[in-house]
Amino acid sequence: MKQYSTIVGMDVHKKMIMVAVLPSESDRVTERMTIQNEPKVVEKLVDRLTDQGPVEFVYEAGPCGYEMQRQIAEMGHRCVVIAPALTPVRPGDRVKTDRRDAEKLARFYRAGELTEIHVPSREEEAARDLVRGREDILEDRLRARHRLMKFLLRQGRVFGETRAWSIAYQVWLKSQRFEWVPLQQTFATYVRTMEEAQARLDVVDQQLQDLAQQEPYRIPVQYLRCLKGIDTLSALTLFVETQDFRRFPTAREFMSYTGAVPSEHSTGGNHKRGSITKAGNAHIRRILGEAAWSYRRRSVISRPLAERRQGCPQEVVRIAKKAQDRLERKFSRMIVRGKLHQVTVVAVARELAGFVWAIAQHCPVRTTA
Repeated sequence: MKQYSTIVGMDVHKKMIMVAVLPSESDRVTERMTIQNEPKVVEKLVDRLTDQGPVEFVYEAGPCGYEMQRQIAEMGHRCVVIAPALTPVRPGDRVKTDRRDAEKLARFYRAGELTEIHVPSREEEAARDLVRGREDILEDRLRARHRLMKFLLRQGRVFGETRAWSIAYQVWLKSQRFEWVPLQQTFATYVRTMEEAQARLDVVDQQLQDLAQQEPYRIPVQYLRCLKGIDTLSALTLFVETQDFRRFPTAREFMSYTGAVPSEHSTGGNHKRGSITKAGNAHIRRILGEAAWSYRRRSVISRPLAERRQGCPQEVVRIAKKAQDRLERKFSRMIVRGKLHQVTVVAVARELAGFVWAIAQHCPVRTTA
């Protein structure tokens, strides 16, 4: 019989952990247990299981984060976190329990059927959480604006001179008065909620601007800002979400990571491609999609873009100029062919991901603690 390491599959929850042990000399799980999700209990379990030989631990990424992986790794043992969306599921299997999940993790990991994810360092995770916190504030502000606008619409207050939230609109908004006291109080509540969200957003924006000037973010952000449509916050988001572009040997693999590549169902000589997979990082995909809209018009290099490119290596600037020329032509060519704007934006965003990867290869190699 072929010898393996002992595999320990763990189904991790807030309070409890279901553990399944697949010994090195067996093809069947021989030990199952439920333990409390506490560092001391986990340490005791790891010490007991590793007394007999090498052990590898595996669990799915989830809301409990990476603290268990870090704890086990600091104890000197291998612990792998896998992507839950890529775990194989048998057709017709409608029974899901913690015990079965832990056993499947152990068996599939030994068979090499699971996809391991990159575990960020605590510094990388902290920066990523700040960026994602800003996105949450943006959603809060959007909801607050919608509530205020719908309230005004119900009262017959419609501003149609310019677009919403322009300077003129905000002046008009401050001039609104209501005859009935409850309506005025409701209006003041909605305005105050919106202003509080905007104030929180301004604070976090400044914090991210300061973070972008620190190491190891300064140079990657500076290089990525050479691309049209990508400024400081967008570049920082791309960097902290990817964490290490050298994890992807080719640009095609990074494009796949963004989830902006088309799905495919090919069999028997028939090839069929559908909508994008979206099986990747949604935050990166959103940034690339927003940046892709800036390529809808052919333009010369603007003054702000030229200033962002000053001091950057010639090769980085050359890639950025090539991206601008290619993507602007691609956008206009697809529109002329009758493609929808949304389809065109996705196609441009997918190629933009390749240029982002190419520029990132010129950044210094990161050293993490």
